[in-house]
Amino acid sequence: AGIGKCVAMDLARRNARTILACRSRERGQAAVEEIRAATGNPAVVLRLLDTSSLASVRAFAAAVLREESRLDVLVNNAGVTGLPFAITSEGLEQTFATNYLGPFLLTNLLLG
Repeated sequence: AGIGKCVAMDLARRNARTILACRSRERGQAAVEEIRAATGNPAVVLRLLDTSSLASVRAFAAAVLREESRLDVLVNNAGVTGLPFAITSEGLEQTFATNYLGPFLLTNLLLG
């Protein structure tokens, strides 16, 4: 939704292979289908990613490195605000993990 979806739509319009990294399979798949229909680009795919979970970040990065021949652009757009204080299963404060630690780890893992 929002900025991330607009960026993905623009990349797909430019005929780029576009990976949507989403927490929700249902919402992500709906966005993929909408972007494919609007752009005619079949190379829009969904991969699940929860940046609040470092395990999810590691699994996502490993899959991208294994499945993709190259990565030209990475848009870190995940973010939350206004959530009540919560600790992730990995012992991290949820907002800090989602907004900073997860994207930082993802970027570094994908640098190759």
